[in-house]
Amino acid sequence: MHTFRKQPLKGLYLVYQLLSTLFVRLPFWTLVNVPKGLRPRPSWTVKRGVLVNFVRHFMSIGNQTGPWMTRPDHTAITPSEGVNGVWVEPVPELVTGDTERLANIANVAAIRIPGYWQHKKGADLPVGSGLQTGEKVLYNLHGGAYVRMSAHPSDPTANIPKGILKHVPSIKRAFSVEYRLSSTKPFAEVHPFPAALIDALAGYNYLVNTVGIPPSNIIICGDSAGGNLAQALTRYLVENSTNPDIPAPPSALILLSPWSDLSQYHEDLPGGSAKTHLSSDYINDTDGGASWAKEAFCGVHGRAIADTNPYVSPASLHPGFTINFKGFPRTFLNGGGAEVIVDQIRTLRDRMIKDLGEGNGVQEGDGKVRYHEAPDAIHDYLVATWHEPERSDTLRAIAEWVEA
Repeated sequence: MHTFRKQPLKGLYLVYQLLSTLFVRLPFWTLVNVPKGLRPRPSWTVKRGVLVNFVRHFMSIGNQTGPWMTRPDHTAITPSEGVNGVWVEPVPELVTGDTERLANIANVAAIRIPGYWQHKKGADLPVGSGLQTGEKVLYNLHGGAYVRMSAHPSDPTANIPKGILKHVPSIKRAFSVEYRLSSTKPFAEVHPFPAALIDALAGYNYLVNTVGIPPSNIIICGDSAGGNLAQALTRYLVENSTNPDIPAPPSALILLSPWSDLSQYHEDLPGGSAKTHLSSDYINDTDGGASWAKEAFCGVHGRAIADTNPYVSPASLHPGFTINFKGFPRTFLNGGGAEVIVDQIRTLRDRMIKDLGEGNGVQEGDGKVRYHEAPDAIHDYLVATWHEPERSDTLRAIAEWVEA
């Protein structure tokens, strides 16, 4: 991990990777994906097979060099044409109980962070204005294993709120918060759990108490690690619902390829997707990338916190772990049948259905969980605009579910 993080090796390594990818890897990937029998999934096109290889290799390069391009982060609002950035004030008074205890152990304090608004095309809405008639507001938490990506509208993960805004009539705008990313050796050891949760709470409080959006009109959405964070934030709001200072839970929850088990239990399952789907997905731990992200996120608490903490691993298979989802809002949960973490997503699905029921119902007891799995889709495929028809099919399913 991060062998080529320092110059001049970093620059030389990146040049080598660029040239070898253009002139060796891309032709090879194209060649091996021409016969259907050699593709990871027979239903895939040659283009998809090549692109999945490219993304996997691209991520592997980052695991060796560390960040090699500057992305927007929590330290500043990054301006750009059409970007609607605002500052979100910290809410340390809302951090209580075990979350406060863990924050003190990790020396994590509440801070001011940026947030970004995205509006539906053609919607004439002032930035940060109050609720419009018949409107639902999407609160989006981006993915990236808690160690990469951004809430900025230029980030690839912003394709998710953009897609939802395009497909869902009642959602006219989305708000994304620039939560702090975790890091560990050989870089700075900063922002472990529960830093991201504290920031997500501040963003939700901003929507409710600064903008004035009622929780009943807010839908929390998260993809990958953002799905993990969306679950954690919702859990925090549910478990503290008797505290008059903490906003009520949202009306609905959308979890897209959520990273649901940061322990090793699903990865160690014999014949599990973590092993059998390595060729059909772009994420894996063969070069230590996922392990490094877990180390960074768990931080001073140690990896053991991922075994039994419901905020960190709601799908953990640890024999002493118990969890329930009583009080959670109606939830749309999705996964890709070709992704390495689909087993843990299905475990989360089963646990949520056990407590909440399954179906379209919006009332307690009527069934509050809708599960949508695209059989040959990769991890977090709603980010990939080329992943069709699964991407559009899923966005239409989300629209149907939201408007039900």
